[in-house]
Order: sequence, then C-alpha cells, then structure tokens
Amino acid sequence: MNDVPDGFEPIFRSSPFLDLLGPIYNKKSARGLVIGLRAEEKHCNSRGLVHGGVLSSLADVALGYNAAFQGESVVPLVTANLSIDYAGSAKVGEWIEIEVDVQKVGRSLAFANSYFSVASKRIARASAVFSVVES
Repeated sequence: MNDVPDGFEPIFRSSPFLDLLGPIYNKKSARGLVIGLRAEEKHCNSRGLVHGGVLSSLADVALGYNAAFQGESVVPLVTANLSIDYAGSAKVGEWIEIEVDVQKVGRSLAFANSYFSVASKRIARASAVFSVVES
C-alpha cells in the first residue's frame, strides 16, 4: 500500500503535525510542487472514506508551500483563510494528488487555488489567502 508514483519523494520540509498526518510526498512540476498522499486507515472516518480534515490539512500544506517557495527566496506565510469544497471522496489505498495554482504573492497577502484528484478524478478544490509575516 505504500507504493509511491514515479517522481514523488518524501516532502522536503515537515513538522510534528505533518509527521503524524503523513507520510506526505512531493514532486516538482513546471507549475510548482505537486503534493501526494497514499490514503491509510488512519486517514479515514467511520465510513471508510478519507476524512475531510485530512484533505483540508493537505490543502493548507500544498497551497502554503507552493506560495512560500515559488520565488528565489522563501516568503514566510501564515494562513488567513482556507476554503475547501468536497466533490468526491478517497478510500484506503488510493493515491491523492494535489496540484496548485498560485495567483499572487504580494507584500502583505498571497492567494492560491488547488485541485485534488484520485485516479484523474477531481475530488476537491481548495483556495487560500495567506498573510505575509514580517521578518
């Protein structure tokens, strides 16, 4: 069940929370980082589907990492708003992939959208606004 698609490797930056959530993977694409996760029992609700909270956590990571790491230097961000719409589901063993489109990273705010897919079928979309943290 831990097989990972070609090109993906363990996420380059983690935290205690992401270590509990994961393993999470990433791969570089022409548009940025694609985030991936193989659904496990620990990710599921009582109905056997990946819990929406897992997907929203993945959205926060995918959106934030893409916005923060898109330029020559890292932009420190904190989530100001996260919105997610669920259009499908994922089950144990399925590979979840998240692609991101960063709209803008400005001096005070950053904006990004993401799309979740399982086997080329979209299951969710999320968008976020991030506040740029002053150094």
